[in-house]
Amino acid sequence: MTNRGGARQAAPKVGLFATCLVDMLRPNIGFSALELLRAAGCDVQIPSAQTCCGQPAYNSGDDGSAKKLARQVIDLFEDFDYLVAPSGSCASMIRTYPELFKDDPALALRAQKLADKTFELLSFLVDVRGFRPSGVSCKASATYHDTCSGLRGLGIKTQPRALLAAVQGLEMRPLEGDETCCGFGGTFCMKYSEISDAIVAEKAANIQASGADLLLGGDLGCLLNMAGKLRRSGATTRVFHAAELLAGRAIHAIGEEKP
Repeated sequence: MTNRGGARQAAPKVGLFATCLVDMLRPNIGFSALELLRAAGCDVQIPSAQTCCGQPAYNSGDDGSAKKLARQVIDLFEDFDYLVAPSGSCASMIRTYPELFKDDPALALRAQKLADKTFELLSFLVDVRGFRPSGVSCKASATYHDTCSGLRGLGIKTQPRALLAAVQGLEMRPLEGDETCCGFGGTFCMKYSEISDAIVAEKAANIQASGADLLLGGDLGCLLNMAGKLRRSGATTRVFHAAELLAGRAIHAIGEEKP
């Protein structure tokens, strides 16, 4: 990449925070994120020692464990130009780190510096890199679910749709209640399983009513929750993280058994 004067600009160094769920259940999303970031002109590294962002502990009131995990993330990622995660939920959590260390000014400052350069993948591609995918095609109809953390915590709404608009042959269809929670909420779905099931049942019905072939989103936890309900309902809707489609890696749908 060059600037207006013709001088070549150094590629930004991006630390990819893969997330626990992606690492354990859907590594294809991580590979897709890596390909998209490289296509956007980034020098990407994936620190092998990374662990959880601390969100489950934080949401459960275990601030001690959350702080321990947050320190690890800060140590691993503070020297990168950016931290990027294919999850609005994890990115939103990392942006809350300064609140965890209000009693430690030095660590709070480090946490704030990391928070300021932490982004969810799809918003980073659009808002920071001005990226637009090319040469990607998918002859299907799709609908998009806006996750709570991404939408309310990070203001992610137009960015995924701008990227998906560049996919040749993809027909985007509206989803009733696209900004409504899917019922996952991390530990919420286990603590309040009946409420969670009622919420995702309504969401699944709206997805099927859209008539879309594909359900897309930006957080694997939410996608797993909706994919499970859709499958138990007998729906044929295939579920993908938007990054998988954008990277041309939408092969096996979330919730499907691999052959």
